[in-house]
Amino acid sequence: MQNDKLLISTRAIVAICGFSLIAVMFVPMWRIDLNAPQYPEGLSLAIHANRIKGNVDIINGLNHYIGMKTLHDKDFPEFTILPWCIGFFIGLFLLVALLNRRKWFYASFFLFVAFGIIAMADFWRWEYNYGHNLDPHAAIIVPGMAYQPPLIGYKQLLNFAAYSIPDTGGWIFIGCGVLLMPGVFFEWRKSRKAKKIGLVSALLLLPLFLLSSCSTGPEAIKTGSDNCAFCKMTISDPRFGAEIVTHTGKAFKFDDIHCMVSYYDALDKNLKKTATVYLSDFCGNHTLVPSDKCILLLSKDFKCPMDGHIAAFSSSDSMERIRQTYPGEKTELALNK
Repeated sequence: MQNDKLLISTRAIVAICGFSLIAVMFVPMWRIDLNAPQYPEGLSLAIHANRIKGNVDIINGLNHYIGMKTLHDKDFPEFTILPWCIGFFIGLFLLVALLNRRKWFYASFFLFVAFGIIAMADFWRWEYNYGHNLDPHAAIIVPGMAYQPPLIGYKQLLNFAAYSIPDTGGWIFIGCGVLLMPGVFFEWRKSRKAKKIGLVSALLLLPLFLLSSCSTGPEAIKTGSDNCAFCKMTISDPRFGAEIVTHTGKAFKFDDIHCMVSYYDALDKNLKKTATVYLSDFCGNHTLVPSDKCILLLSKDFKCPMDGHIAAFSSSDSMERIRQTYPGEKTELALNK
């Protein structure tokens, strides 16, 4: 059907994206930079579609002391799969430009976005395993410490400042996604009278949804490395921790509920309206639970870091079990709104 054909500008965008992805085969897609006083020139890992380059040997040597696995290309099945995926999208985009059909364009856009989500989730999974699965017999062991690099942005790992950012290939991928979005919009506007407006709108809004749905939940408190935002002491006991997360995702961590309350009361009123308070569950893995879903126990027998004498629980049963050892009374969180 004539009405199903793409705009000339859309065909051009799809073709440009197809040819641009060819370059991704030959340039690094992501990089992780490490800066520390003993390495003023810095160390870096350049992640290509089929290999890792950079200061791999030096970083492997350093990681040996803290029990992290060494990096070898053969240990990553992604390096076999990724070049084929890139080749698939090169061919798909060029085919879409040739076929000149809107439904193929929408399908290619959806697949490209889905591939980006899966790739980033897989990258996060690799970083998590890399930073948490440590050798228990390592020369240097910091209790409660993990070394997961940031997915994107900055993170302090002991005396190393770690930066994770897209490299040339990654920016090409991002650029293709940015270029395709106007094409989706104009194609949707052209076919707005069609019955499939709902599906097309969803495809258009998917990248915007992904950008706006960045996690604003709590960050795990790292004992032995994170400092309390109020008293500046190093957080050493995860049982009494607390956290304030702003609407932008910025997290303020505390070693004691008493410190959190003092810090919260001093916040701007507008910030309080959008901030979420989380408390560490005294039991289990000490996960952070929204304060309005917690049950609080006040007991003078609690040895809290700053003598707050309050612990939080995610259920009444767990609180009652602990109260047998730490006699006390249920209490409520008094936050000055």
